[in-house]
Amino acid sequence: MADFTWLKNSVPDQLPVKQVYGIAFSADNLVVLRIEDGKYKLTGGKPENAETFEETLKREYIEELNIELEDIHYLGYLLVEDNSDKYAQVRMIAKIKDIYESHIDPATGKVYGRELVAADRVKDYLKYSDRAGNEMIDDAVQLAQVRYFQRI
Repeated sequence: MADFTWLKNSVPDQLPVKQVYGIAFSADNLVVLRIEDGKYKLTGGKPENAETFEETLKREYIEELNIELEDIHYLGYLLVEDNSDKYAQVRMIAKIKDIYESHIDPATGKVYGRELVAADRVKDYLKYSDRAGNEMIDDAVQLAQVRYFQRI
């Protein structure tokens, strides 16, 4: 079983990044969650062809949910330690620019559900069992309040 540690600093150069996921906020402080097989999830995926974290996140949100993002900010990363394997899962926050009609994800052939939920209820939907995932959500909501909603 993997161990997760939430870190807010930059990913060290020698640590591979296997995933970039985001927490995307609407103008009225709702967070869009992807629904897959009845479970709520964040949206994101693997960086491709030397993409930046921002490029990966934008592409994945279009592919999976057909949602356009803007004003993207680095949040931190989950350090994943699974036996001898050690890697990073980057997390970012973004504003939702536009929501288009749902479509088929070209990578999976699925049409995902999507739901906008109150930012303070995201953890209730995601139901992370580890402390690191819940800390990450708390930090995402807190940073969004400062960056997007001018609240401290």
